[in-house]
Amino acid sequence: MGDIKTLDFNLLRALDLLLEEGSVTRAAERLGVTQPAVSNMLTRLRENFDDPLLVRTQRGMTPTTRALDLVAPLKRILCEIGTLCQPDAFDPISASFTVSIAATDYALQVVLLPFIARLRQEAPGITLAVHPLDDDRLQEQLEKGQIDIALVTPETCPPDLLSSQLFHEEYICAARKNHPTAGMHMTLDQYCTAGHIIVSYEGGQFCGATDRQLESLGRKRHVALSVPNFLALPDILQKTDLITMAPRRLLHGREDLVLFSPPSPLTVPGFNKILAWHCRTESDPRYQWLRSKVADNTKCVSGHA
Repeated sequence: MGDIKTLDFNLLRALDLLLEEGSVTRAAERLGVTQPAVSNMLTRLRENFDDPLLVRTQRGMTPTTRALDLVAPLKRILCEIGTLCQPDAFDPISASFTVSIAATDYALQVVLLPFIARLRQEAPGITLAVHPLDDDRLQEQLEKGQIDIALVTPETCPPDLLSSQLFHEEYICAARKNHPTAGMHMTLDQYCTAGHIIVSYEGGQFCGATDRQLESLGRKRHVALSVPNFLALPDILQKTDLITMAPRRLLHGREDLVLFSPPSPLTVPGFNKILAWHCRTESDPRYQWLRSKVADNTKCVSGHA
């Protein structure tokens, strides 16, 4: 008996076809190689199994009893190797695994909440674990598999990650309905005099991108409240006369609020939201499906990009 380490997939495939065809010539044609190459493979197979495997008779090449015993296990092994080399077909309905997503509160509200509703219908067995976005650790988390997908901006995305753009977001002003001064005709003077809410992820900050734009115009606004995330904004606005500058998609559809453009000449640049992942999940059909669904769902959500 030869050393099993000398057997490889090509040799086993050749033996399978030789036993099927009973002909070196026809086996060579199916393998797409020359007849001498298959003859050489047969020699190696005979040495390995210490058996002629195929013997010449008047009717051609006939398998030995040892070769006949090999037919069934050989088919099974080749089938298992073929399965191993092919990714599993992904069926969302029957899928059952956990996906870890890193996101800000904004991305959770705007991207993930609508996506979760759709996911529950199309792939109810998939569970989501949403983690706070940690810019300093994101690369490491994705490399180690602690995070599978991240919702970030291009500026905060580590350079070694793969990514695709989801949408462009713009900033819009917002206040409660029936606010005494807020609306499309609010002047810059009224805007600066009004009380404002600012979102400060670090906590306690009273200056942001809007204030820097105002400073370039020689103006300053009154920031009355600083909060650590966007989620509380709608309720605070609805209960007070404060106004805010916030991403449009976050507030779109709130009937208790009025949305209006910043008073001229104030403009605040928007931002791009992207989906980022590590190359370890690039070819996995499960994550390919998930990424495509997140992207498709952002196009379906109403709002202005």
